[in-house]
Amino acid sequence: MYQKAFPVIDPVATGANIRRLRAERGLSVRDLQAYFGFEEPQAIYKWQKGKSLPSVDNLYALGALLEVPMDEILVSASPRLHMTVREQQADACCSPLFGSLFVRRPWMRQNRKTA
Repeated sequence: MYQKAFPVIDPVATGANIRRLRAERGLSVRDLQAYFGFEEPQAIYKWQKGKSLPSVDNLYALGALLEVPMDEILVSASPRLHMTVREQQADACCSPLFGSLFVRRPWMRQNRKTA
């Protein structure tokens, strides 16, 4: 068993990054709105404020528009650590009483046959 960092996206920092990349290329929010075919610019503003993230399709298109790979748009947050098991788990993860509920007893088979 070992610990491996679980990647997490920082939506606020990612939004600031989208805003910075857009401004560096001289694009307005309305330019992005037109590019994506959105009727209103609210989605773009939500991305920039970190209230939501672009879908994978929109992130891919945004990368193409801004001429950067998707991973240069996303900003990673502090990773959380999760335990990863590399071998089959031998012991039950629950209390012994819970595990005993699933053990077949000889009398259980007899009751099934006679019932």
